Amino acid sequence: MLDARLRPLIDPPLNRAGRALARVGVSANALTFTGLAIGLGGAVAIAVGDLWLGLALIVINRLADGLDGAVARARAPTPLGGYFDIVADFAFYVSVPVGFGVMDQSNALPALVLVASFVLTGVSFLAFAVVAAERGDETQAHGKKSFFYSTGLAEGTETIAIFIAMCIFPTWFGIIAYVYAGLCVATVFQRSAMAIAKFR
Repeated sequence: MLDARLRPLIDPPLNRAGRALARVGVSANALTFTGLAIGLGGAVAIAVGDLWLGLALIVINRLADGLDGAVARARAPTPLGGYFDIVADFAFYVSVPVGFGVMDQSNALPALVLVASFVLTGVSFLAFAVVAAERGDETQAHGKKSFFYSTGLAEGTETIAIFIAMCIFPTWFGIIAYVYAGLCVATVFQRSAMAIAKFR
């Protein structure tokens, strides 16, 4: 919901940094995998109860995720890079609630529900992208991407805001997880309605 609105603000500094990194030989895929390792490290930190370290690594992961796209744009995006990027994103997204579930067994059920909602959201996102690609549809609402990015109520910005809230208010994890899972499910219905209107 907020991703497209934030792009005009965050893209210019990211693109400048991306061009600088590309000039010194840093590849987008290297940033993708480095960011994934950092993000998974954040989930491990949460699992062992170090929430502030987990929060810091989550923020660094998101910075790396923004920079890999900027480097790709500076060098020319590739389909393989787009594939790695989305796989890394979803691996990171599911790892954080798993970390909370490991940290405190009372978090296990809401963590499971949230992971399931992420799976549904991811399936709807990728299915929409596949059909849009077959039709030759394009959009740059989220910047230049290697495949079609459909909008939704629950996107990257909202997910990171939720992760930050979970780290700051861990005793509220269950409520936050259930509420955001509901928003993810609502996103699936929203995207399905968009598919009906666009692909019928």
